[in-house]
Amino acid sequence: MLTQTQSFVPLAAIKPGSIPTARDILLQYPVVSPAETNNEILHIFAETPHLIGLPVIEEGYAIGLINRNIFMDSIARPFHREIFGKKSCIAFMDKTPLVVEQSTSIQDLSFLVVDAGKKALTDGLIIVENGRYVGMGMGHDLVRVISNMQAQKNHIVMESIGYASVIQKSYLRSSRDDMASTLKDYFIHWEPRDVVGGDYYYFSKFDDGFFVAIIDCTGHGVPGAFMTLIMASTLDHVLTHEKRHNPAEVLSMMNRLVKVSLGQVSEKVESIIGEPVTADDEATSDDGMDAAFCWFDMKTNVLTYAGAKMPIFISQRGEDELITLDGDRKGVGYAGTPMDFVWENKEITLKKDDCIYITTDGIIDQIGGEKNIAYGKKRLRQLLQSCRHLPMIEQRNIVMDAFYTYQGEHFRRDDVTILGFRI
Repeated sequence: MLTQTQSFVPLAAIKPGSIPTARDILLQYPVVSPAETNNEILHIFAETPHLIGLPVIEEGYAIGLINRNIFMDSIARPFHREIFGKKSCIAFMDKTPLVVEQSTSIQDLSFLVVDAGKKALTDGLIIVENGRYVGMGMGHDLVRVISNMQAQKNHIVMESIGYASVIQKSYLRSSRDDMASTLKDYFIHWEPRDVVGGDYYYFSKFDDGFFVAIIDCTGHGVPGAFMTLIMASTLDHVLTHEKRHNPAEVLSMMNRLVKVSLGQVSEKVESIIGEPVTADDEATSDDGMDAAFCWFDMKTNVLTYAGAKMPIFISQRGEDELITLDGDRKGVGYAGTPMDFVWENKEITLKKDDCIYITTDGIIDQIGGEKNIAYGKKRLRQLLQSCRHLPMIEQRNIVMDAFYTYQGEHFRRDDVTILGFRI
């Protein structure tokens, strides 16, 4: 039987100088038993749309974890509900989730999470005491605890930057793999200004198309990198089977979740686990992201785009100039972005050999050249159009060589991410 959600231990309660453990991210989460059927799990997820997953508990011990997105995609396949609906919920559960004792230090936990792979951050981990289930831990809470630890001990931050880079790059691995298996002609250039950065890219393939996102989070370096992990974890949670075709709705859902997660709310709202939360004036930040989200339908060749202060450029075969699709002028998650803000989808039908480019503002805003001015959007557009006939990897080399030459001896202002692909 489903156990209702309780509040979690507040991160602010961690005392300076103490050694944070898995107990500090403990969250009493709803649980189910193997006796529950898949139809009952479907009903639970339908009634609690923000529920990330469900631990499966038998006689006080965790035997698995049901991921919401995987379960919903699996049960939605033809005849799966008829075949599996009345069967035990263990049919679609992850039988090997990350399980840790609540006394595990956060440092040791971070190593375990990296070893376990991306799913431990996106799906959450199970926390036990002497082997018996006591609750769940979420990836974004782990990131926030690590951030607090690093803020308290700056020298630990500096020593950990190299390791933070490993974590950040591990988040990008699956996107690179999906790009390589889906796109025949493409390039991706991701270059943090420092060892780690605030830019992030996401690519996920599906049977009927692919979803791609370029994200530019507040800041760069370590603060920006932590923001990318929060955004990446949130994106994985909201990008469900139903929502991937609607980039604008995905942006709206992320906006609500990020504002609640970072305390950037002006009134009492429901948190992602159903508990009411109110902004703490002393803890409220003003962080978020600019982004371009795109869904490409392989059957219709229609690209659906929604942007938060980030445009996309399209070079169509036989045309002399690039098309620019501009996003809305509101970023995601910021204190000044309303909780109920609605982004707009824009659609364009693409043809074979059309080229799509998405970039953060790292190139455009870079100061350089003889006049010591920004590189600019116009200069980039002209360069992309001039080399659009070349293979994408050659285009990447031309663009970056021009950028490095323009920057010259000037200080690098921001992280740089640019994606190009040909239909």
